[in-house]
Amino acid sequence: MNKNQIEGSVKDVAGKVQQKVGKITGNSNQQVKGAVRQVEGKVQKGVGDVEQAVHDSAKTTGDKR
Repeated sequence: MNKNQIEGSVKDVAGKVQQKVGKITGNSNQQVKGAVRQVEGKVQKGVGDVEQAVHDSAKTTGDKR
């Protein structure tokens, strides 16, 4: 795992918590902020996944030479 995968996962979970708290307290602003945070986290994790795939591919290609 790389930094973006970890940070993205953390943001996703934090966003879920924030969204749930907003729902429980009736605070729609917090719900929206939580949803946005989740999306940011998913995007960041996706970037990390791509970085990892490129790294793994380069590592595998380098091993075969």
